[in-house]
Amino acid sequence: MNNAQVAEALEEIADLLDFTGANPFRVRAYRNGARAVRDLAEHVSVLAGEGKAQLQQIPGIGADLADKIIGLVETQEIPLLNELRAQIPASVLALLRVPGLGSKKAAVLHKELAITNLADLKDACEAGRVRVLKGFGAKTEQTILAGLEIAGAAEERLLWADADVFAQELLAWLQADPTVEQIEAAGSYRRGRETVGDLDLLVVSQQPPQVMDRLALQQSVAQVLARGDTKMSVRLRNGLQVDLRVVPAESFGAALQYFTGSKEHNVEIRSRAKACGLKINEYGVYRDDVYLAGRTEADVYSTLALPWFPPELREARREFEWAAGPGLPRLITVNDLRGDLHMHTTATDGQATLREMVAAAAARGLEYIAITDHSKRVSMANGLDGPRLREQWAAIDALNRSGEFPTLTVLKGVEVDILERGGLDLPDDVLAEADWVVASIHYGQNQPRVQIMARLFDALRSPHVSAIAHPTGRLINRRQPYDVDLPELIRGAAEHGKLLELNANPMRLDLDDTACAAARDQGVPIVISTDAHSVDGLLKMRYGVLQARRAGLTPQAVANTRGWNELKGLIGRASTA
Repeated sequence: MNNAQVAEALEEIADLLDFTGANPFRVRAYRNGARAVRDLAEHVSVLAGEGKAQLQQIPGIGADLADKIIGLVETQEIPLLNELRAQIPASVLALLRVPGLGSKKAAVLHKELAITNLADLKDACEAGRVRVLKGFGAKTEQTILAGLEIAGAAEERLLWADADVFAQELLAWLQADPTVEQIEAAGSYRRGRETVGDLDLLVVSQQPPQVMDRLALQQSVAQVLARGDTKMSVRLRNGLQVDLRVVPAESFGAALQYFTGSKEHNVEIRSRAKACGLKINEYGVYRDDVYLAGRTEADVYSTLALPWFPPELREARREFEWAAGPGLPRLITVNDLRGDLHMHTTATDGQATLREMVAAAAARGLEYIAITDHSKRVSMANGLDGPRLREQWAAIDALNRSGEFPTLTVLKGVEVDILERGGLDLPDDVLAEADWVVASIHYGQNQPRVQIMARLFDALRSPHVSAIAHPTGRLINRRQPYDVDLPELIRGAAEHGKLLELNANPMRLDLDDTACAAARDQGVPIVISTDAHSVDGLLKMRYGVLQARRAGLTPQAVANTRGWNELKGLIGRASTA
């Protein structure tokens, strides 16, 4: 089993335990375990094979969780999960994805109204049956209705990071077949969209039946949905559909371009082809039924005097404008980044110590990092007050002086909460001692826009704040953004010389690609940070970079491609855009 599957099982146990009203600490243990496994750079199945003690080396994995992971890897099941599933219909878990509903209210709906799925919930809300329940009311009923759309989307689309695990496994599995000459994943996955509805795999092979037979044997495949001479559709155990197409070598580039999309990008391509007297489809480029090109994507585009477009740009936004004018931007890569400016340690809700996080960052070749544990308002994460924060900063100073990590500068930072009533969670005299301050909203996310914006502008006006972290507060497929006026926030960041974060956690990716592009256009630097809560969490940077590439961001548009001395000069400098 792969890491995503193991993490998914642990997360489901946490959801089901939460639904039944189990001890919150027990629920949290499973959630922390799921996050630890999902963040792992190594294969958890390999560690499980090395024994229980090896698994217990992972922060967040105790003896009980280690036993359950080993059992899951060896038998494909966990008895506790089977017991919980027998008590609660699987469809009920969809209720937990409705923003603002929560496990206790979901349990009441299941018990009092026999609601077992999202359709039942929508019917009950529209009929006014939810508002009469104790602890609900008309406002809660309307909030539930508003959240049903995002809950439905969560059932249909996987996070890109989760889809990537399965895509890479499938590609490696099929590449091992000696008859496979070329293979690529296409579709929204290749374009790096935040969520993926299905996977498209394109293969060149002289033996299509053999390739299809091999796909059917892959461990993640639960069902063959359809099979023809050159196309096969399967459903994975997690519900994701995979479509495999075997194409001739001379059509591979055309098919890859066609099935990568987007639809809007392809409409423009075909419109231009028609204007040139050409026809472009998944088989190639033709003039009067005479084949001209199709072996590579570059060949396809060159017939229209166009450059090869990076897949992340193929959304019919500005790629054709760039191609006709200054040329396509040189998109940012992970290797361009020199620092990571948002991460947590065991001082609050992280799973690794200060020294462990520093050592991991140094091993990754970073030049600087900021340790940004939570401030005291985030009590559930054991947030830091002034004395505890200064104690941590003293340890950072000592670590820098020690010379143990000569190529890495550790910055004294904090993630300070923007309070519900306005203002920041720590006094100015404390914040003035920090090298780096990210301000964020964790509470009061349902406040009206005018209040949310007033709070954000309090942070923007503070002379001590460096950047606004995860500026909209969204959790993809789980929580809608709070009511933020993004153009106004970007304007304020430009006016006050603040940076805006692109949080690389694949559940956040906040800011989204269009907002990042808007910030760039207003001269507001983006800082891409991992928000890592573990050593392996530092690896999440690539998800943020993928989002930045979809925004068309160059290295110059991202603040932490610069050295620390140059970067800090950006803070407080009003944009001239």
